[in-house]
Amino acid sequence: MENLKVVVVGAGMGGLTSAIAMQRAGYEVEIYDRVKELRPAGAGISLWSNGVKVLNRLGLGPEISRIGGPMKQMAYYAKSGKLLTRFSLSPLIEEVGQPPYPVSRTDLQMMLLKAVGEENVQLNKRCVAVEQTADGATAIFEDGHKAIADIVVGADGTHSIIRTHVLGHPSERRYVGYVNWNGLVPASEDLAPLDSWDIYVGNGQRASVMPVGSDRFYFFFDVPLPKGTEREPNRFKQELSKHFEGWAEPVQNLIQQLDPDKTNRVEIHDIEPLEALVKGRVALIGDAAHSTSPDLGQGGCQAMEDAWALANCLLTTNLSVEDALMRYEASRKERVAGIVLGARKRSNMTHAKEPEKTEQWYAELAQEDGKKIMDAISRTILAGPMG
Repeated sequence: MENLKVVVVGAGMGGLTSAIAMQRAGYEVEIYDRVKELRPAGAGISLWSNGVKVLNRLGLGPEISRIGGPMKQMAYYAKSGKLLTRFSLSPLIEEVGQPPYPVSRTDLQMMLLKAVGEENVQLNKRCVAVEQTADGATAIFEDGHKAIADIVVGADGTHSIIRTHVLGHPSERRYVGYVNWNGLVPASEDLAPLDSWDIYVGNGQRASVMPVGSDRFYFFFDVPLPKGTEREPNRFKQELSKHFEGWAEPVQNLIQQLDPDKTNRVEIHDIEPLEALVKGRVALIGDAAHSTSPDLGQGGCQAMEDAWALANCLLTTNLSVEDALMRYEASRKERVAGIVLGARKRSNMTHAKEPEKTEQWYAELAQEDGKKIMDAISRTILAGPMG
């Protein structure tokens, strides 16, 4: 279809990628976000090859390779520091045809913003409702502004207003069961090799670093905790030192090197797979469509796949906008449901929901040569629309 006008609500990773894909398709695009200043949630993201392929297809390959980190190997350690397994990611890269690029969320957002044109993003616009007619859809904002278009894309995140319109009812967020601290630190050999994703595991907890651009590590800590524990940055180091007492020296070094004021502390939630991703001329993408825990590293990649699939469906059918959106839903619904449930299953194993399964996983890691881990990552990547 030609000459469409698209309104994208949400200027995060999914919204901006969707806007770029729509622009590349030749559509008129308006982008709105509720915030006064764009600040990405979280410090870094493990952008696997399926997400990178979407960016390549949109002409952003050189940019993402420049800001992404050189992740060439992966290792698991016991909390004591005993090496369980270390392996090169070269077989995975050869299998899927593209290196992964762990990246700072700020760098990624700035790259996408530059590509879409910052002048095309209108901030301080909180969407409060969506209306539809037979030949259009309208996003209505708190300040009274109405954005009328052929299509409204709901990229308004895990607390999505537009999701409620699509489903006809609110969605309950579900606490997955653990708290995640994350941030950026200068890359250094006393934490990990500069080209490696290193993960320390024990007690249902994790401590990890992976390389991102500009000689930095993206780090995270996971600890199973009750919902509602307090977030006090001035106590982050003390809190983490207690949870990771006796763990290996690189973990202790990481705790001392992190900047509490630039560290995020998040209670991890997901949402049950949705019964619908579209309604008429309104489509959901990203966290609005599939709010998942980060345990498969696929949240951002799935948002990018959504963006590509939605634009592609609009370009390759001429029956109607509604038909194109139904085809988008059919292409994505099972895929993203599998990611949400797969991440939840992995989270349960990683974070000792059933301790005996977690201990079995630790034992298996000690016998792992990398093939089983890379095969699982490869299957997830190759099941997407970019192959």
